[in-house]
Amino acid sequence: MSEELENEVEEIVEELTPEEIFEQHRQEIAERFEEKGFFKRLVEMFSGLSKPKNSREYKLAVVDLQRLAAPLMAVLLPTLGVIALIVITAVTGQSKDVVQIEVARAQTDQDELTDEQEPEPEIEPETPPDEMIDIQVDTPTINQVDFADSTPAPSNEPVSVKPAAQDSVAIIKSVVTMPSIAGSRNPGMIGVMTDGRRGYGDANTEATVLKVLWWLKATQSADGSWPTKSGTKSPLANTGFAVLTYLAHGETPSSSENFGETVQKAMQYLIDSQYVDNSGTVRFKGVDGNEYAFLIATYALCETYGMTKNPNTKTAAMKALQRIVDSQSPTGGWDYKMNKASTRDDLSYAGWALQALKAGKMAGMHPKGLDECIKKAIKCLKTRSFDKGSFTYCANARYHRGLTATGCLAMQLLGFADQPEVRQALEYMKDWRPSFDAEGMNTATPKDCACPQYYSYYAAQCKYQAGMRQGAITSDQKIWQTWNEAMKKLYPSSIKTLTEKVKGPDGKEHAQGYFENKDSFTTRPVMDSCLAALQLMVYYRYLPTTQTKATEVEPEPATKGVSEVDVEVDI
Repeated sequence: MSEELENEVEEIVEELTPEEIFEQHRQEIAERFEEKGFFKRLVEMFSGLSKPKNSREYKLAVVDLQRLAAPLMAVLLPTLGVIALIVITAVTGQSKDVVQIEVARAQTDQDELTDEQEPEPEIEPETPPDEMIDIQVDTPTINQVDFADSTPAPSNEPVSVKPAAQDSVAIIKSVVTMPSIAGSRNPGMIGVMTDGRRGYGDANTEATVLKVLWWLKATQSADGSWPTKSGTKSPLANTGFAVLTYLAHGETPSSSENFGETVQKAMQYLIDSQYVDNSGTVRFKGVDGNEYAFLIATYALCETYGMTKNPNTKTAAMKALQRIVDSQSPTGGWDYKMNKASTRDDLSYAGWALQALKAGKMAGMHPKGLDECIKKAIKCLKTRSFDKGSFTYCANARYHRGLTATGCLAMQLLGFADQPEVRQALEYMKDWRPSFDAEGMNTATPKDCACPQYYSYYAAQCKYQAGMRQGAITSDQKIWQTWNEAMKKLYPSSIKTLTEKVKGPDGKEHAQGYFENKDSFTTRPVMDSCLAALQLMVYYRYLPTTQTKATEVEPEPATKGVSEVDVEVDI
């Protein structure tokens, strides 16, 4: 050490008192034993690493780095993992598509449609993707009418199922779009509705239905259709009627070992029969001259899609529904061959068109212009088809008042059950009885009931809807009770049971039978049998409607000066 430096140190030491020197040494010793925190040591370590490698600070920093490696990893590794998860989630999330499914419900609001006010343009809902959607449907409570116990004597005929609890598990889910209309076509509900104790059906009615189902199975052609007797009517219409009858009993391609294949072949026949002609018009092969069969086939396709959700069925049904909507007359009705220019407004023809549109809407299908079409149709029924307390054949042909049941049911199922026209129609039909001949209908003239079974098909549904709905008036309950008792006696005793039985897939033999009407249509046993069977399934095919009218329609003056050329009833 130089002399100058030694003199400087001595001067500094001489300036400190012994106490100060002691305190300085104490602090230096305390600093050596001070417990430094993690972050302070981390700062000193990084500071030391920046010093020259041969310095004391650098060497101490390397030692601290070795000591702090484990704590550093404990902090860094979780942090890096979190950052990686955030990045992965952000990248993969960008490729996801959000699919919005919109469930359509039936319109129940009261929309006014007047001559002075034009309707607002409707917004057509987007068609949801063709996916199988499993919807759980609670069985609605049905009005219980206090009927007298009319349980029939035990029958040896087979019934579809043993009576089961009303909340039993459904094998087939019914169409669900329109509230308070769709029935529960499952074995448990069928058992409840045919146990003979609630004013509905009984073992004999259900055994009669099964005879028809087995007869249809035995008479089906290889291509899935049902042939006509004497070639008078359309195999397409026969097939449509048969499909509707099987569906009413809850039979689909996948639901029944006995009838599943039969329904599958019939359904495929309807799909394969559809084609588009050179003019771009949707048509069906094997249709009758006036295209009644087109409407009946469409009705069957709509119900089939509602119960199976088969996308091929939907495609065919939508094409057919669109033609029905587009073929509506300016006055709101329909005529033969779906002649849009005609204003005959044939109620017999419109009845099948409206049943098809109703079934399509229930199944969730909405062709362009459907809601406006229904409004116009109801307006036509109220102002052009209704006359003196009943519905008639055409606007300018005030007879065939047996079609009163046709107009009445259309208004009931489309949400207008509380309209005065429906009330008057029910009063007009109060004395009707199910029948195979004109005398049994108890109408004013034979001309008014030229097709008694055809009218009975509609009347059974009208009376059931009125008499079994919630809050039904006493007179409607009694009218339904009287009709039902007559129906339960007539049909089981009138079916033509064949001696030859049909062997099922399980090897068991089953009775078969069919019906024949006593009118000009006796050459159509398929239609006759299906109409009778559908009446006997009214208990569970559609629930009694409870909704008020869906729209309000103002009256419109009837079109004058329209000449009537063809007034033949063609069903």
